[in-house]
Amino acid sequence: MGRVTVFTLGGTISARGGDAARMTGQEVLAGLGAPEDVVLRDFRRVPSSTLSFEDLAALADEVREAVAGGSGVVVVQGTDTLEETAFLLDLLCTTEQPIAVTGAMRRPDLPGADGPANLAAALAVAADPACRNLGVLVVLADEIHAARLARKTHTTSLATFASPGAGPLGTVVEGRPRILLRPAVPAALRPLTLDPSVRVALVTLSLGDRGELLDAVDDRFQGLVVAAFGGGHAPAPLVEPLAALARRIPVVLASRTGGGATLTDTYRSPGSEHDLLHHGLIPAGPLDPAKARILLHTLVSSGAAGPSGYDRPRITAAFAHLNGSGLA
Repeated sequence: MGRVTVFTLGGTISARGGDAARMTGQEVLAGLGAPEDVVLRDFRRVPSSTLSFEDLAALADEVREAVAGGSGVVVVQGTDTLEETAFLLDLLCTTEQPIAVTGAMRRPDLPGADGPANLAAALAVAADPACRNLGVLVVLADEIHAARLARKTHTTSLATFASPGAGPLGTVVEGRPRILLRPAVPAALRPLTLDPSVRVALVTLSLGDRGELLDAVDDRFQGLVVAAFGGGHAPAPLVEPLAALARRIPVVLASRTGGGATLTDTYRSPGSEHDLLHHGLIPAGPLDPAKARILLHTLVSSGAAGPSGYDRPRITAAFAHLNGSGLA
């Protein structure tokens, strides 16, 4: 078993009751009997809803430093934005070392608190050589999920994290990881960066939508993700406003359903996926809107968009890389 560096960021696993007080990283680890080769970095003490891109850019820098030194990594944070942190680290931290992200659904002072078990499982994953080359992993409720697939699916369930359409990569049984599946295509695309000053909007379409929120996507934003209906559909009157935006900034078409990939050629009526893609939108494939926003943010940060126009083929290829890769 290898050395593990633990980064604690706060969240429910460290909450002192229902107020803003948070335990230290040392207090979170207390009682687990963590081995001596666990290195603790008390990184932040905040709810995950408060984490910023500045926080995550700094976290990615420190995680890269830790894995470069041969250490596995555990990131401990709140579950509200855990899937976004995990996917972002998957894009920014290319490494063979295991990186596990975990948290808790119940506070330490409540009956059946799940934090200690989740943290113990994540430590086991991060220390196990069998968990290398899997990308960043989400570890809760003794299940091991790929970061790009994992989603929080319930507000209170201890088994809230799932991988729609795929399932977990493995489980933790009696304190030991058992890997059942391996991603056929790694999430890593190329060296990507995160510029906290980049702004990417996320707009969810709804019944009777007239596009007022699209009007607010002005020069403050360098990219847009549209969470559209079904397989990637929008009201016909919104096609031209979306096309106008797509001529200026990258506009990614995702599905608000949260499961399955966006379509490309099943429907051809005005506002269909075929129509929107023909007008310059970029298909998100299987990525849900929140993860599509994370990927687009890193691509824009890495120079895929700029005042002289954006590299639509490159952005399209990046999303296509993760589309339909399946598991093997």
